[in-house]
Amino acid sequence: MKHHHKEFPIMQIRRKTAALALVAALPLGLAACGSNSSSDTSAGSQPSSSMSSSAPMTTPSDSMTSSGSGMDMASQPFGSACSAVPASGSGSFSGMAADPVATAASNNPVLSTLVTAVKTAGLVDTLNSQQAITVFAPANDAFAKIPAATLKSVLADKATLTKILTYHVVAGKISPDQLAGTHKTLEGQDLTVKGSGEAFTVGSSNANVICGNVQTANATVYIIDGVLMPPAA
Repeated sequence: MKHHHKEFPIMQIRRKTAALALVAALPLGLAACGSNSSSDTSAGSQPSSSMSSSAPMTTPSDSMTSSGSGMDMASQPFGSACSAVPASGSGSFSGMAADPVATAASNNPVLSTLVTAVKTAGLVDTLNSQQAITVFAPANDAFAKIPAATLKSVLADKATLTKILTYHVVAGKISPDQLAGTHKTLEGQDLTVKGSGEAFTVGSSNANVICGNVQTANATVYIIDGVLMPPAA
């Protein structure tokens, strides 16, 4: 006769507990292996991590600030008419910056009437030879406001034309934050500028700056929407 060995309840509990402990231990062992592998991989990748720390990533704004092409915004031209200036070529902002002011203006179609007046008055060399000046340059539309007969008469009178044009020129390359105030002109009389930020009016006629802070090799140019007339002596 076969006798069946009957386990005590306490033995069954211990056997089940041991089995559960073994099952629980398996994931921990696998996790430990995975952890070691991850740790090894991480250790092997440390050189590349160190290389990235020595050459940190730069944001677009960082790269623009550090590069020559990323100029400070305060040095940029401003105004509603700046969009009329050519985007490239010798008449663009970058092209004008390479030439003295009369030459730079001659390459900009926005200033073609002014250039004609400057040439007629024989002031090209005078303006180009100045070391540092600020020019309030009437746009073509500014001259268009003058009756044709009057403009023709002024262009024919070299002395009057010279007096008017030199009234648009002051000494020094004046930045926007120094623009407001009274300035001595090349003509000899004072010229008053009012305003701040990017909104300025010039002279007693309150001509508006429509594209300001344009740089040339020897001048800062403020394109205006009116022709300035010097006060009667």
